[in-house]
Amino acid sequence: MLFVDPTTLLLASLIIFCGALTQSLIGFGLAVVASPLLYIVDPQLVPVPVIVMGFSISLMTLFRERGHLQFNGLQYALIGRVPGGFLGASLLLFAPQAVLGLAIAGIVFTAVLLSVFKLSAPVNRITLFIAGFVSGIFGNIAAIGGPPMAILLSGKDASQFRAALSAFFIFSSMIALAILASVGLVESKHIGLSLMLLPSVIAGYIIAGRIVGRVDKNKTRKATLVLCTLSALLLTIKSFGSL
Repeated sequence: MLFVDPTTLLLASLIIFCGALTQSLIGFGLAVVASPLLYIVDPQLVPVPVIVMGFSISLMTLFRERGHLQFNGLQYALIGRVPGGFLGASLLLFAPQAVLGLAIAGIVFTAVLLSVFKLSAPVNRITLFIAGFVSGIFGNIAAIGGPPMAILLSGKDASQFRAALSAFFIFSSMIALAILASVGLVESKHIGLSLMLLPSVIAGYIIAGRIVGRVDKNKTRKATLVLCTLSALLLTIKSFGSL
């Protein structure tokens, strides 16, 4: 059974591959790169398939960085993810497609700004809960739950950062999918699309591992932020035109 036409599937696979490659190289990027572009290509590709792809690459990253994992305090963020996730799912249920497009674009713009200005915040139970709550809203609307947590975890070294963020994404992705399924937003077509896109994630992860030493991560990060800004701007224009 075909859930999308072959051209759409090919384009979506290319977008997911680029997102997985970027995340494997610089520590973020799959959802921020992929979600606005995939929503333009076909709205049914967001958020469920992107959440599944994020879960997959986080699982692979955590396996690689498992020796650096420190899970202290992340449980408070996961608790916050639950009410935030239900709020995000409610918006998916009732908001028109154009409004959701604007919401996704806004989340991407927010992610870019947070990455550029590198804000910092104290790490405690309250801030972890708040970050998890906001992550739940962003994650269940656009599959982009990383920026709030990245702010709090930015003080860790690179390996600890990737391990902690990957662990959070693994559990938060399961929470997100459970919430979306409970309100009827996970369908068989989403599972089918996820399975068809999974090889692109694996390919991006493997290729990144082979070229990581030859890539300028700072330039890659800047190029990624520019791409995200342009794709969010394009989605904004498209969504306004549909209102």
